[in-house]
Amino acid sequence: MGNERRCVVTGLGLVCALGDSVDKCWNAAANGVTGIREVTTVDTTDCYANMGAEVEARSSELSSENYDRSSLLCIKAAGEALADAGYSADCFDSDRIGVIIGNCVGGAASIDKYYTDEIKNGNADTSDILKMPASAIANNVAKHFGLNGATANIVNACAAGTMSLSYACDLIRSGKADAFAAGGSDSFSSLAFSGFHALHALAEGPCSPFNKSNGITLGEGAGILIIESYEHAVKRGAKIYCEVLGSGVSSDAHHITAPRPDGQGQMSAIKRAIRNSGLEFTDIDYINAHGTGTAKNDEAEFLSLHTLFDGNDHVSVSSTKSMTGHCLGAAGSIEAVFTVKAVCEDTVPPTIGYNEEDLENLKEKAGSIDFVPNTKREKPVNYAVSNSFAFGGNNASIVFAKNPHDIPDNTNKQRVFVTGIGELLGASDEAGKGLRCDITGDDYKEHGIKMAFYRKLDRFSQLQLISGMRALADAKITVDEANENDIGIIIGTADGPMTEIVGFQKNTILNGTANGSAFSFPNTVYNAAGGYFSIFAGIKGYNVTVANGIQAGLQSICYAADVLHSGEESIMVASGTDENTDVTYELYEKLGYTESFRLGEGSVSIVLETEESAEKRGAEKLCEIAGTSMTHKSVEFGTLRGSEDAMKRAILEACESAGIAPDEISAVCGFADGNKTVDDIERAVYSEVFTKDIPVISVRNDIGEARAAAAAQQAAYAAKLLKNDSEGKYNYILAVAAGVGGSYSAVVLKKI
Repeated sequence: MGNERRCVVTGLGLVCALGDSVDKCWNAAANGVTGIREVTTVDTTDCYANMGAEVEARSSELSSENYDRSSLLCIKAAGEALADAGYSADCFDSDRIGVIIGNCVGGAASIDKYYTDEIKNGNADTSDILKMPASAIANNVAKHFGLNGATANIVNACAAGTMSLSYACDLIRSGKADAFAAGGSDSFSSLAFSGFHALHALAEGPCSPFNKSNGITLGEGAGILIIESYEHAVKRGAKIYCEVLGSGVSSDAHHITAPRPDGQGQMSAIKRAIRNSGLEFTDIDYINAHGTGTAKNDEAEFLSLHTLFDGNDHVSVSSTKSMTGHCLGAAGSIEAVFTVKAVCEDTVPPTIGYNEEDLENLKEKAGSIDFVPNTKREKPVNYAVSNSFAFGGNNASIVFAKNPHDIPDNTNKQRVFVTGIGELLGASDEAGKGLRCDITGDDYKEHGIKMAFYRKLDRFSQLQLISGMRALADAKITVDEANENDIGIIIGTADGPMTEIVGFQKNTILNGTANGSAFSFPNTVYNAAGGYFSIFAGIKGYNVTVANGIQAGLQSICYAADVLHSGEESIMVASGTDENTDVTYELYEKLGYTESFRLGEGSVSIVLETEESAEKRGAEKLCEIAGTSMTHKSVEFGTLRGSEDAMKRAILEACESAGIAPDEISAVCGFADGNKTVDDIERAVYSEVFTKDIPVISVRNDIGEARAAAAAQQAAYAAKLLKNDSEGKYNYILAVAAGVGGSYSAVVLKKI
């Protein structure tokens, strides 16, 4: 295959309950050593379970920076991976190496600390607020190591770590980066323990995947892989562990916590990964399974594996979660590190926990598949798969190979059009707490949303569902069996379901870990909104939620356009969604932000479609997405000052992507929100980039600082201006958005 399509692994970093380095963790996993023991960091009084897989280093080794524990774990693993890859300023252009991190519920340890201090001591540290959002993690890693390439925080719960690796490869193959520090991180927390306890999903003893299947054991940790273009790796003389071939992402569109019993969503992700790798199912030597240990997950995965791999007489399967516990957003990347080691060492780590009776039962369930009980299997491992499945019905699969292999080039240069817009934005100012959306029964009746379904949703998910359905209706798209796998979703958010997270955490603090709410817990994960949207709409394609600050709503459009150009889907719904409740307003108020802007809320969804799909449907085209760019300049999370260079690069790269000069831009939909520092930065960069005065439009004058929703609205507003421009005032409109910490997204929209 052409070297320009090759992605390779050049560095590994790992910390989990098995150890604080790749070598320690791998040696333990390969030899069936468990890291599961009694929980010490969460109060398990009155809980029916008290087992966990905690990282032993909880103080000095992980407190060198004033970050949340999820960030510290990630920095620990990233440091090892970057050193392993031989990272230095001499061999990497920092603008071309980015950070993509998977996570489940953000800074859970800091959320616990802040509200424990507030409730029990009456005096919480406001600096902990900036440690809460998942948006901070990739920014903190980038800041620590001085990495200035594109950043993203993928927050699709237990599939997030694998999705981050997939997206890193896509961006490298498209020429938008040389390398990424990609993976996932999550810390042990009372929130997660209480939540899974409320669902009665925890095992009383150590978890027993593919065996007793009586529950999960929670773990924590971080896994980071340095994924690099082959050409760049060779140019700098890097060692290469293995190749990364294809990946696949899909949705179950079934249930917010349970997998489809028929395994169709899981199989879709695996099929996509195998197809995109140019392989056959009979080529695979090893599968690191999701293997959580719950009955429903294990049953669905057993079915998926048998359906796809029963004709393969040499495939081995194991679940390393039997030793590491389930590390949530870090699980996929931790298991990816183990999968890479399996390929390099020709060794399959076992699933532990089988007694003699269990082994007899396994023979009946396993069939021709080798499930590697208790003891490692030494065998040639040329091609290996790592699977991750998550709440919300999100699935991801990725393939690693010992040697290069021709992979199909499904990328295309098709034009991408906006064919639908759905908006739900704040209009009323309630009690001086910013703008909020007026949601009535008509809003959900409009799309046949039944109260029984709607009642399950938190506000964040309600906003997303309404705008998403409005966008599909505006584009005249009916989801059915013919197109359900050809439509995908990217949701951008700054704060996610923070109201639900805080409410659940407060309840845990007040009433104890044993008394969490089984109704509320599923809504504490950032990707619940995307899960509910896919379930209701019946969308079974690509589904990712990205949390990267205020600009995430525009980043979702960049991401969605990338997915369309990769050939994975024909239609994408790109959204920006954030809520303004009493909880979110209070947090922003304590940070002093509400003094300079009005907080808003809402959800804006935009349908993006390839030219072929739009023509085939006879869709009305509002405008073209002519160019996109994502950039970053590492500054402290919570600030923008010092990141001006990244904003300039975003504008210039988006214009270059569109094939135009900056002065061909007719107008800018900017991100000014009333904050003087932010406004000054924006004006200064425009004066540097453009040689003439260009009109700058601020949507936030009307909708407030609705964060990701406002960023998406910048593009939606521009699309409508272009569509309705009968006077020929506009040919190209630039939408540019900023996220605290130095992340920027820019989109050039073109009149048709």
